[in-house]
Amino acid sequence: MVDIALDPNMYYLTMSAPDCLRKAADLGFEFVELSPRSDFHFWHHYPKADDAYVAELNRAQRETGVKIRTLNPVFNWSSVDEAERTAQVRNWRRLLELADQLDVREITSEFAGDPNTPRECEAQWYRSIEELAPTFEQYGIRLNMEAHPYDFVELHDEAYSLVRGVNVDWIGYEYCCPHTFHLSDGAGDVERMLRDSAPKLREVHMADVFNHRANDGNRYIINPPGVDARVHQHNELGMGEVPWDVVFQTLRDIKFDGVISVCVFGWHEKADEINRRMLERITRELKA
Repeated sequence: MVDIALDPNMYYLTMSAPDCLRKAADLGFEFVELSPRSDFHFWHHYPKADDAYVAELNRAQRETGVKIRTLNPVFNWSSVDEAERTAQVRNWRRLLELADQLDVREITSEFAGDPNTPRECEAQWYRSIEELAPTFEQYGIRLNMEAHPYDFVELHDEAYSLVRGVNVDWIGYEYCCPHTFHLSDGAGDVERMLRDSAPKLREVHMADVFNHRANDGNRYIINPPGVDARVHQHNELGMGEVPWDVVFQTLRDIKFDGVISVCVFGWHEKADEINRRMLERITRELKA
């Protein structure tokens, strides 16, 4: 049975983290995935949560019945600058301590490197994994990795091979639907990618996106042409070109029983209605 978690990013500007759990309960969610926010774990920064913050979150979990199912931090632990990599490993250790205090046993993250130095970043990522392995194992926390646009690994096949290469049970894979066309360089072959990663697939991020490679590549227009950047979106299902019938059928076929994260971003004015519709659709497709 899948666990459907809300990424409450669209509420971060107006709500505390505990209030985001209350909002999730109001919307009908039983789980949340806490993505980066400045008062907890922010991109590439040392986590700012203290004992009082953790106590507030634990109180909200008890009062609402909503469980913090996963954290989704991004730390630059593949940096080719050794001082920076070391600092990010320290950030990870603190985050794992906080996760343990919140009874979060699963974390999803990115490789967080530079696509212009992929070989060097890969070596640094493996080095960071080796250093952090004792801490992950001490707390009994699993890690799920995803490829991301403008990371040192952006394609599904390469990302999954990196995960397999670590060769430990506690590291799995996360498939991000709004990255579908970056993961496949425009092919959009979601069935192949999901089936290929099924042995280690533990989380799926759900939002829609348009294919930036379609037709003449002008789904999105970036100026100046050729700039070193990536564009993608996290839209509501149906506002993009991800083949959702194929996604849901494949997840049913492989008997996926991990975490589904609802991660629509950038539509704050419609957040409640979007998240309710997303929850209803996913529940109907995967929990009926």
